[in-house]
Amino acid sequence: MSRAGFFETIVGVIVIGVAAGFLAFAYGVSGRGIDRDHYRLGAVFGRVDGVTVGSEVRIAGVKIGSVAANKLDPKTYEANVELAIDGNVAIPQDSIAKVVSDGILGGAHIAIEPGGAEEMLQQGDRITITQGSVDLLSLAVQAFTAPGGKPKKEAVEADPLGDL
Repeated sequence: MSRAGFFETIVGVIVIGVAAGFLAFAYGVSGRGIDRDHYRLGAVFGRVDGVTVGSEVRIAGVKIGSVAANKLDPKTYEANVELAIDGNVAIPQDSIAKVVSDGILGGAHIAIEPGGAEEMLQQGDRITITQGSVDLLSLAVQAFTAPGGKPKKEAVEADPLGDL
């Protein structure tokens, strides 16, 4: 084997090793590779726009887990979301889970607001108080096209200066 062939073989092995490292990293970040130091909780939402498998679960803006599964209940048409929570984080039973937008163009994540209960949620428990995502586009359209947006003529004549 010539020197050039040996060098190409070494470079090829390094490239395959780096690609395998990237695949392992992507698998771990996706939420599918949940380790033993996580426990799973369930939550039911009316809407989960922007939340996908691998989306973050946060408390006070700090990532404490990720979305492990996301499926539709065909009977109620609600979204059943399974959360993988870090085993070092205990969540009170009366906590609230909300779907929160990351920004106008961004995705979404699940934000948990801890309650004050002394009992903590365990593996397989369900967060019962939830708030789904809000469709901002529908709200904007509704605000600009709502009937009754114009003041009545009598109200303008009664108070010509308005609320100054």
